[in-house]
Amino acid sequence: MEGSFKILVADDHEVVREGLRALLEKQPGLTVCAEASNGREAVERAIELRPDVVIMDLAMPELNGLEATRRILREAPRTAILILSARDSEEMVREVLAAGARGFVLKTDAARDLVVAVEGLRHGRPFFSARVAELVLRGYLQGGVTVDHLDRARAPALTVREREVLQLLAEGRSNKEVAATLSIGVKTAEAHRANLMRKLAVRSIPDLVRYAIRNHLVEP
Repeated sequence: MEGSFKILVADDHEVVREGLRALLEKQPGLTVCAEASNGREAVERAIELRPDVVIMDLAMPELNGLEATRRILREAPRTAILILSARDSEEMVREVLAAGARGFVLKTDAARDLVVAVEGLRHGRPFFSARVAELVLRGYLQGGVTVDHLDRARAPALTVREREVLQLLAEGRSNKEVAATLSIGVKTAEAHRANLMRKLAVRSIPDLVRYAIRNHLVEP
């Protein structure tokens, strides 16, 4: 593996990971050094192995791709993150860029674009699928919005822990399961849940789920 360009593939579907590994390892000099099936595992493996690139599914269980990206780049800033997603929107692309990702490839374009994207990152160039690049350009031309001037006023400010709890609750976890996953007390998990409902002005778990879907924390 010495001298090769190391890649970590993070996706919660085994068949997708296998397909991406097969596609990438056909290319000279590219090596898939590890796989991850959820966001927490992706962060742990990335910090441990320091791959050159992490290919990150946006809708990961336990810890979504945006939050996983932020954590990886805090600990391993030289690792480039390439987001892989089944969906796109101007808001989503802005959030991906703000998190520090260097590329965004739609899953529908992966067979054509993924290797090109990885090779671009290998040489220090960001890469976006054509549809994503169009969204970036449209957002810039219409509003002059840059990553450094994103408007965060529309959404309530949630702590890192609150975002974790929100995602787990939206995935259907009980307070006890949330507590076990995050290594906190059940009463602490309940307090986070109450704070979330207060901050987001919602009264039920279905409302929390709808919020998480709108903000791309979980897939519908």
